[in-house]
Amino acid sequence: MIEVPKAAIKLAKRFEGFERKVRRGVEINAVPYLCPAGFWTIGYGHLCDPKHPPITEADAGVYLARDLQTALAATLRYCPVLAAEPEGRIAAIVDFTFNLGAGRLQTSTLRRRINQRDWAAAASELRRWVYGGGKVLPGLVTRREAEVAWLCCTA
Repeated sequence: MIEVPKAAIKLAKRFEGFERKVRRGVEINAVPYLCPAGFWTIGYGHLCDPKHPPITEADAGVYLARDLQTALAATLRYCPVLAAEPEGRIAAIVDFTFNLGAGRLQTSTLRRRINQRDWAAAASELRRWVYGGGKVLPGLVTRREAEVAWLCCTA
């Protein structure tokens, strides 16, 4: 089995961040929060119940590793051609799948373009996935451009 690319971990950490709460100048653990798309999240973008107990950054790293492994498995299931592509391409689509879910990849034109190895068209498709809560989110625009940079990288 292919390992989760380091670039996918970096992308997820960069764009999800680790949101800490600070009380009276002292950092406390991460607590659940509503992401811009309206989902309860904790740590590095891990979906959770709003009553999830606080977690440490180490806990968040464990959740992220599991979530990215799940995203990798789904990515390779729906886009098997990526197994023979450079790691950057895998990383870009694993981050997309982690961010939006395997169901979105499964039913997307993005999936078809990837499996056709039409990287320019796949990049255009990635750029369409910038909405959260019905509006364009600048953070998603930036994230998709970062994914496009990895997708179009051939090294």
